[in-house]
Amino acid sequence: MSVLISAAQAVGLFLVTNIDDIIVLSLFFARGAGTRHLTARITAGQYLGFGAILAVSALVAAGASTFLPTEAIPYFGLIPLVLGLWAAFRGGDDDDDDDRTVGVLAVAAVTFANGGDNIGVYVPVFLTVGTAGIIAYSIVFLLLVGLLVLAARFIATREPVAKVLERSERVLFPLVLIVLGIVILIEGGAFGL
Repeated sequence: MSVLISAAQAVGLFLVTNIDDIIVLSLFFARGAGTRHLTARITAGQYLGFGAILAVSALVAAGASTFLPTEAIPYFGLIPLVLGLWAAFRGGDDDDDDDRTVGVLAVAAVTFANGGDNIGVYVPVFLTVGTAGIIAYSIVFLLLVGLLVLAARFIATREPVAKVLERSERVLFPLVLIVLGIVILIEGGAFGL
């Protein structure tokens, strides 16, 4: 019974801290529409970024806060901010399909940068559940990452949604990343904001 309760808590915790990723991942799917192996690249990037979130959360919970001081987490908002500014700068060139490719590292960087709230929530939970609990939560989280990517792909490939994303992707993609970066910086108090 307690295993089911712990699994349900892990699912709830994942949903609360990752629901915003559906929008970002959907935009990645729209950005790379028609490119080969897009789902594999986005999935690999999401797992890489989320794996880093779990690793940092577990290390901080284990007392390795000197590895990554919590004061440093808000500065990860610079990653989506820079990627968004770069995408906006390059967005005007409709003839160049190279800027529409979606790379594993770009997805991983945005996922990790967007994970400040995850780390902030996971660390206290990990402190209370112990090593076995951390492993159990991590397994549930990693299973749900795949479902998250599939949900974003499903949303991005629905005809009405795909048309809207296709028409507005060049504006939405950089805008969402820039806003995400600014929100992470402000909410975390980076640069005294």
